[in-house]
Amino acid sequence: MNPVPVGVGVFVCALGGALFGIWVRSRLPQDHIGDATKDTVKLGIGLVATMTALVLGLITASAKNSFDAVDGAIKHTAVQLLTLDRTLARYGPETREIRTAMKQALGRKIDVVWPRESASASGFDPAGTAGSMEALLDSIGTLKPGNDEQRRLQARARDISESLLAERWLAVSDDSSSIPLVFLVILALWLTITFASFGLFAPRNGTVVAIFTLSALSVASAVFMVLEMDRPLEGLIKVPPDALRHAYERMNL
Repeated sequence: MNPVPVGVGVFVCALGGALFGIWVRSRLPQDHIGDATKDTVKLGIGLVATMTALVLGLITASAKNSFDAVDGAIKHTAVQLLTLDRTLARYGPETREIRTAMKQALGRKIDVVWPRESASASGFDPAGTAGSMEALLDSIGTLKPGNDEQRRLQARARDISESLLAERWLAVSDDSSSIPLVFLVILALWLTITFASFGLFAPRNGTVVAIFTLSALSVASAVFMVLEMDRPLEGLIKVPPDALRHAYERMNL
């Protein structure tokens, strides 16, 4: 789900609702915008505003959980890669080519997902990642252990490789949104109603319109940031690659 059009849509709905409320006010009879009406509207909008805050809190929590899950998976993968590298190093010099290839593959994945020169969306291919891990697993299987210690280390390396293959960098390849579309539609509808009620009892002048514009922009920015966080490896808000870079720098030592 692209955060930009959703954020723009929320902004348009909120500001449009406020302007619509101002327009409706100019066409309502005076007895329809009295104090009694205003109090009644405040009660209803108070309920809508509370529900809006609840929905916004739910989608924020959902995006944060998704972000944290990917962050945890990235850190776990880094630990597994370092453990695999050291296990192969203990096996003996026969694994030098495997370790070198593993480090090079990790470097390429880091450059694809976290390019230093650009914050654009990555072109990460989960199938390619799985293929690299399968090739690595095949290479470990072709080793010819000469003693019990090497056989133990080979079995350990294969277990770690199988674990990495099973994950298939799930955190990186999972690009589905954790926020249901219906939540965003309901949120936009309720924001429109809330802002329309604001405009209904607001005076018609430039200051009010400016305040409504800034308020709508603020709400839209919040929705935009939540959706950005729901895409942990794309856009402006990304899971940091520090753990993988740390593993990359210490591999083959």
